[in-house]
Amino acid sequence: MTPTPFPADPLVVGTRTFDSRLLLGTGKYKDFDETRRAVDESGAQIVTVAIRRTNIGQDTTAPSLLDALPPSRYTLLPNTAGCYSADDAVRTLRLARELLDGHTLVKLEVLGDPQNLYPNMPETVKAAEVLVKEGFEVMVYCSDDPIQARVLESVGCVAVMPLASLIGSGMGILNPWNLQLILEKATVPVIVDAGVGTASDATIAMELGCAGVLMNTAVAAARDPIRMARAMRLAVEAGRHAWLAGRMPRKLYGASPSSPTGGMIGPVKAG
Repeated sequence: MTPTPFPADPLVVGTRTFDSRLLLGTGKYKDFDETRRAVDESGAQIVTVAIRRTNIGQDTTAPSLLDALPPSRYTLLPNTAGCYSADDAVRTLRLARELLDGHTLVKLEVLGDPQNLYPNMPETVKAAEVLVKEGFEVMVYCSDDPIQARVLESVGCVAVMPLASLIGSGMGILNPWNLQLILEKATVPVIVDAGVGTASDATIAMELGCAGVLMNTAVAAARDPIRMARAMRLAVEAGRHAWLAGRMPRKLYGASPSSPTGGMIGPVKAG
C-alpha cells in the first residue's frame, strides 16, 4: 500500500529550512563514530556543538567532530553550554563564527546554576541583544516563562527553546500549560529543549504544537543510543502528524460507540 503523500511540512528557522524537526546534541556519546550513527538514525539535520567542550578545529592534534559530522552534510548549531554570563556566551559564539567560516545560526544558553543548569534569564536577554545586533540568527534556551519568551522574540531571536524540565533530568514535560501559553503568543518556532527522557515525551511536545524538539542525553544515555535515536525520530514525526490532524475532543461523560448503531439487528424474539 502506497503511503498518503501529505504536503511538505518544513521547519523554518530564520533564513533556513529543514525537513527534520528533531535536533540532536553531539555530547555524551562514547566516541565520534557512535555520535555519527545516532545522528544518522535520528534523521536530524541540525546538530548542536558545545564549543567549549568539543573540538571542531581548536586543537589540530586531536580528532575533530567535523570529520564525523561534516558541515557539508549537517547544519552545525554551535551552543554556549558552560557559559554563566552574557559576556562569556557572546565571546564563545564569536569564536564559533570564526571556526565555522562565518556561520551565524547559533544556540544561546546562559546558565544560572552549575547543579541544575537552569537558565539565567537576565543574562540570556542581554547576550541575545548583542548577538542579534551582530547579525547572528539566535535560537535561545530559556525558562518556560511565557513573558520571557515574548521578550526574547521581541529582541529578534529566530526560535525560542523553553525547557521541558531540567537539562539531563529525563523528567519529560512537567508544565505543559506554560508551554501552551508560549505557543499561543509566539510567531517564531517554539522548540522544546531539555528534559526529554523517552519517545513519548517527544511526541507530547509535538502534539502540543511545538515546532521541534532538541535532545541529547535522552539518546546518548540510552542503553542502545542508535535504537533510541530511531525511536525519537518516529516519535517526533508521529506527534507532528497528530497535531496537524487534530485530536478528537475530550469528553468527560457522554461516551459514544466506535461503530455506528443505526441499522443494528435487534434482539431475536422468542417464539
